[in-house]
Amino acid sequence: MPFVTVADVADVAPGKGALIERDGVSLAVFNAGGCAVSPVCPHEDGPLAEGFDLTTGAGPVDPALALTVYPVRVNGSAIEVEVP
Repeated sequence: MPFVTVADVADVAPGKGALIERDGVSLAVFNAGGCAVSPVCPHEDGPLAEGFDLTTGAGPVDPALALTVYPVRVNGSAIEVEVP
């Protein structure tokens, strides 16, 4: 899977997240150690703000209800995500 540029590091404040749409894919991108996940809760289909393990995608109540976690890297000032 290729890495694609989804945002600039200035677009996501430290410790915060942002909803990013790129090539028809919606991602929740976090400036918290390099993480991008699917943006919708698998339990209630609601937006995500907190409560999920950002490295595994596991939820706090039912780990089987996991998010898709995408590899992220920073290349200069570009945030790049490996998407299918």
